[in-house]
Amino acid sequence: MPENITALLPELWVASGQTLLMLAIGLCAAVLLGGPLGVLLFLLSPGQSLASRPLFAVLGWVVNTVRSFPFIILLVALVPLTRVIAGTSIGPLAAAVPLSFAAIAYFARLVEQNLREVPRGVIEAAHAMGASELQIVVRVLLLEARSGLVLALTVLAISFLSYSAVAGVVGGGGIGDLAIRYGYYRFQTDVMVLTVALLVVLVQLIQFGGNALARRLDKR
Repeated sequence: MPENITALLPELWVASGQTLLMLAIGLCAAVLLGGPLGVLLFLLSPGQSLASRPLFAVLGWVVNTVRSFPFIILLVALVPLTRVIAGTSIGPLAAAVPLSFAAIAYFARLVEQNLREVPRGVIEAAHAMGASELQIVVRVLLLEARSGLVLALTVLAISFLSYSAVAGVVGGGGIGDLAIRYGYYRFQTDVMVLTVALLVVLVQLIQFGGNALARRLDKR
């Protein structure tokens, strides 16, 4: 192993931890906030039980607006809010703020799309048996769509792994920051190759785990 790689191993461990921290915060925000938002979008859409065109249009517009921002621009645009929430505009915790905003909007649309795949007849049967809206959401919609939702979360995790690397360009820390500082600015190609290889391994592990869990949950 080249000497510069060996010397960087402690920093590589720290950078990997920072990347996983950013990813974990973003995914938690996506599930806890983006998931309910996606369910609400579905329920408010035309033809559903809580259909409301004005509310659906407003929520859809907000979600689409956030999703339309390239992540690097969103990261910079949210700097004032990031300072309020995280107390700083640099570091992995600061980078997790715009990452969470993007993840919430992204996952909300994925949830909405997956719920649309649930057969209409199943929902109508639940209504006919007197199930409440909460029971239909928990015991019908989410249960029927659970395999697709796991795959959606897998896609989100892989996409935002690359976003976390982008955050390193503007001081967000993580593997991207390490690649830029050593692999690009110092022309250490071996460091760049190592960081890319590490990201590839992480993507493969996330995809493998997501696929395995989705197959396990798919009862069709």
